[in-house]
Amino acid sequence: MKVLFISLGCDKNLVDSEEMLGLLASHGYSITDDETAADVIVINTCCFIHDAKEESIQTILEMAEYRKSGSCKALLVTGCMAQRYQKEIREEIPEVDAVLGTTAFDDILEALEKTLQGSCVEEFKDINYLPLVQENRVLTTGGHFAYLKIAEGCNKHCTYCIIPKLRGNYRSVPMERLVSQAEYLAKQGVKELILVAQETTIYGTDLYGKKSLHVLLNKLCEISGIQWIRVLYCYPEEIYDELIQTIKVQTKICNYLDLPIQHASDRILKRMGRRTSKAQLIEIVNKLRTEIPDITLRTTLITGFPGETQEDHEELMAFVDEMEFDRLGVFTYSPEEDTPAAEMPNQIDEEVKKDRQAELMELQQEISLDKGNDKIGQRLLVMIEGKVADENAYVGRTYADAPNVDGYIFVNTGELLMSGDFARVVVTGALEYDLIGELEDEYTE
Repeated sequence: MKVLFISLGCDKNLVDSEEMLGLLASHGYSITDDETAADVIVINTCCFIHDAKEESIQTILEMAEYRKSGSCKALLVTGCMAQRYQKEIREEIPEVDAVLGTTAFDDILEALEKTLQGSCVEEFKDINYLPLVQENRVLTTGGHFAYLKIAEGCNKHCTYCIIPKLRGNYRSVPMERLVSQAEYLAKQGVKELILVAQETTIYGTDLYGKKSLHVLLNKLCEISGIQWIRVLYCYPEEIYDELIQTIKVQTKICNYLDLPIQHASDRILKRMGRRTSKAQLIEIVNKLRTEIPDITLRTTLITGFPGETQEDHEELMAFVDEMEFDRLGVFTYSPEEDTPAAEMPNQIDEEVKKDRQAELMELQQEISLDKGNDKIGQRLLVMIEGKVADENAYVGRTYADAPNVDGYIFVNTGELLMSGDFARVVVTGALEYDLIGELEDEYTE
């Protein structure tokens, strides 16, 4: 039978999707990307913010039409929206045959077989259960890079975030399992491992009694075939010296960190339930740049949080201007039911949120262009991602670019390159978020 799998939301959700695909593929199901040919449709949903929730609802409704027409024999919904709204999904979209919670995705095979026999299935486990799928994943990222989810859940309980209620407390995946999975991925041709979790920096505290991300990184660096290792979602207050030194000395680890700081006003940080102050954020950023001078720092911000004044916004603008982050994204605050922030007074008008977001991104665009111009003349190692249609040029990424969230470098060459190849490239130009370059052996000054 043919299965269409739709994975929505974050890269951590994508890992769950790939593991479910691996379970189904290992038991004889084939994979299709054509909804009209699918016997089974699985939607792995997201509901982190309002827009993600709307996308999940719309996708379920669209796929329900194929269930109505009879071309699809089973429609399954998994992931965060399934965990949060299982009752509403079953009552309002009767075409859905099975609903699986965030900790029950390892039951996808049994759930599907029950639905094909005519049963309506609801599978939910303890929110703090940690699924450990034994089957090999089916990679959906093109094969040359892959995400490695090192932990599940979160203990932070920021006032705007629903994740702990949907994903449970922080649970590290055992190190030997992660190393084994990474070795498997390397044998499949993966050259870049991207470590993800709701928070990566406290990896191991629950299993080993102390922060152990640096230990895991050292073990991953020993795996043959892996050339780049990238770390995302490092809470700034949890960054520690052994981690910094490991990134500094291990050549396979990209000098790149993603630090979600969310704001810079101490008053707003406190209302958010964050555990840093502006002074501490400045100290952490300066320390990283002192220890690793060529480090690329990415961050995310939330604008329009309840009670954010114009003065708070201007303080955040000044902070961004001073810190000059290499990569920066801005979300407008989304009130989520069952979170403290949704009940706070002084909610901000949507138009004000969007205006503040636009101001921050306009400032970041200037910073990014300046930083890009500073790179002109540099020789960088580039991973090729694909060819530009109808041009003698390729799209690639440097160590400073995580896939799907950062920029690209466009490499002009008449040579034949393949996705996943590494090439030495000289930077010859810069756009707002992207670079332009030529192969080093073709470059003439």
